[in-house]
Order: sequence, then structure tokens, then C-alpha cells
Amino acid sequence: MTDPIRLLLVDDHPVVRRGLRGYLELEPDLTVAGEAGDGEEALELIAELRPDVVLLDLKMPGLDGQGVLDRLGDDAPRVLVLTSATDADRVPTAIAAGAAGFVYKDIDPDALAGAIRTVHSGQMLLAPVAMRGLLSGGAAPSAPSLTPRESQVLGLIAKGQTNRQIARALGVSEKTVKTHVTNLLRRIDAADRTQAALWAVRHGIG
Repeated sequence: MTDPIRLLLVDDHPVVRRGLRGYLELEPDLTVAGEAGDGEEALELIAELRPDVVLLDLKMPGLDGQGVLDRLGDDAPRVLVLTSATDADRVPTAIAAGAAGFVYKDIDPDALAGAIRTVHSGQMLLAPVAMRGLLSGGAAPSAPSLTPRESQVLGLIAKGQTNRQIARALGVSEKTVKTHVTNLLRRIDAADRTQAALWAVRHGIG
């Protein structure tokens, strides 16, 4: 049996941490290894507990979430930023500092569990509104034409879905989805799924 994903919850509100722990520990593949109420405590527990994924709030007194990101080393755990939608303008700095994902506190519990699994697997995940914070203003460049199926796949990538989830949604095999992903990444000149998701938002797909 695979070991559960070990989580560290970092938020200055105890009620938020309690709520997160309550529904995340209902998932058999997730376990909360610890909680921190501020950035300094978070850094201490990251060093002590070595969690797999850190759920990190950006707004905290003292050392905030951005400060935590700035002080993490190369061997740091994956960090999923969990904050309010009003902080979309902080996405570029957080991603540049190494955050693996960015979702909002009103996210559905099942979707949050899925987001944790996604970033733990090595992928990046950005909520659609957060992705817009990474896009510069001005008109989008002309888009290459995609097949209807490629557009569907790209739209689901932009929603943070994995290949397995996309396959289930479209009623096709996971191998077929991988082929579509490979083709559309080449067609839009994207290096990975994150770039593809950003491209999708810019061009109104998803």
C-alpha cells in the first residue's frame, strides 16, 4: 500500500486549519502531519516534519506566505498556495518563488484533495482566475486552429484535470488523451501543461 501524502497546514486562523484537517483526513491517501499558525513556525515544521505538500496561506502576520516561499531551499516540499481570490495579483511572485499551485479557499473539498494529488505528482495547478494574474494585458496573439477534441482536452487541462480525469469526462482511453495532449502542446508551442493552461485562458478556452 502506498504511503499517504503527508501535509502541513499553514494558516493563521485555527478554525481554517481545523476545517481543512477535518475533511482532508477523510481521504485515505492524505494525512495531516502538522499545523503552523505563522511563517516562522511553518519553516521550523517543514525542516522537522519533511511534509510532502504544504498548504500555505499568503496573508499572515509576521512572516507571510511569500516570505516562507522565499526562504525555502531547493529540496523544499511541494507548496500549494491556498488563499482568497482577492490575492490573484500575488500569483506571479508566488509562482516565481516556487509555488506548485494556487487555489482559493472557497474550493470544493474534493477539488482541493485533487489539487493536492496533482501538485504532489509533480504537476502545477493554477485556479483559472489565478492564471489570469500571470497574463499580461493587450490582445492575445492569433491562435492556431485546434480540432474540437483538442479544444475540449485543453479546456479540461485549464481546469486542472489530470489525464485520467479527462479520459473519464470524454469517454476515451487515457492513452488517447495523452496523444491529444502531446499534439496540442506541439501545436500551441507549449512546453508543459501549465503553459498550455495559460494559453487556454488567454484564448478564452476553458
